[in-house]
Amino acid sequence: MYSSSEPSEQPPPSDGQPSLASLQSQYAVGISASAMMSTHKWSSGLCDCCSDVSICCLICWCPCIPFGQIAEIVDKGNTSCDVHGALYTVILLLTGCQWIYSFMYRSKMRQQYMLSEEPCNDCLVHCCCERCAICQEYRELQHRGFDMSLGWHGNMERQNQGIVMPPFAHTEMKR
Repeated sequence: MYSSSEPSEQPPPSDGQPSLASLQSQYAVGISASAMMSTHKWSSGLCDCCSDVSICCLICWCPCIPFGQIAEIVDKGNTSCDVHGALYTVILLLTGCQWIYSFMYRSKMRQQYMLSEEPCNDCLVHCCCERCAICQEYRELQHRGFDMSLGWHGNMERQNQGIVMPPFAHTEMKR
């Protein structure tokens, strides 16, 4: 009835329970999907603000500067720190809802580094604890080796200093 080269498909059991083969295949798919979607923990907690008092104070009194630095690095240098900081400040002064702008960068950073969404979703973290969230994001990027004062391009130059480039030769030689 069945050829030996083709696997036979078993009909589902009559009692409505899944078969052992279907459970095994679902389990295997679940493992590979969960392995691909695995998230990492943040290097510090949301309320660990006082672990770096100078950054904590800067974020407390002038959050536009560290936010701009974070956003520039998360954006990979597409927009400067100054632009992000200025836009953050304008939104803060006009609406008081700057957290709507800043939470988007937390989400983007979490996706880039596969960080877990904790203690709750990004929008709520920035709405309720914005300065703590910015402080945590700043510490996370520092933990990942970024010098926040250099910006994206400065960090890329620093990273590439070990690579020696051959000298540029002009196509036309003159004596």
